[in-house]
Amino acid sequence: MKKDWRYSSYPFMREKSCLVDYEIRTDSLTTSIGAVFPLLTEEEQIVKNDLCMIQPLCYHANGSVRGKLAIMEDDLQWLSGRYDFYVEQTGEKTKQFVLPGGKEAACALHSARSEAKKSYRALHKVSEERDVPEILFSFLGLLANVLFAMAVYINQVNGISEIPFESKSYPMKRK
Repeated sequence: MKKDWRYSSYPFMREKSCLVDYEIRTDSLTTSIGAVFPLLTEEEQIVKNDLCMIQPLCYHANGSVRGKLAIMEDDLQWLSGRYDFYVEQTGEKTKQFVLPGGKEAACALHSARSEAKKSYRALHKVSEERDVPEILFSFLGLLANVLFAMAVYINQVNGISEIPFESKSYPMKRK
């Protein structure tokens, strides 16, 4: 009997490898970035433009372990430049730990940031099973920071103040 693909959302779902978890995580990351688009206004077009470049990179990161490596050094350099741009725009605000919040688009960017971190962690688990290109760790770590900086930028553009978080568990360095 021919397999009916309507019952399979993903062909590797039953594999035992952590790679499947990584691929599902990066799919979630890509999806969460897509959820930001309808929340952005014309004043936030620069973020939308950057996310249009970032979203396909996330799917490229997804396939870069099982398939051919599709995240390249020029992708990492471009993303690093975007990080520098947002940090330059927001200044010291990106150097503090803040409670995720503010404008809805900023909240969605914080959720995407969290997905990038989960993807990084899933990739670490994969690296315990097989060799993983180091550039993928660099990409996901930088991406989490870019998404954070974008969230801070969105709030700043909209006149929303960040709420700093001070941990009672860990001592924070004072500047």
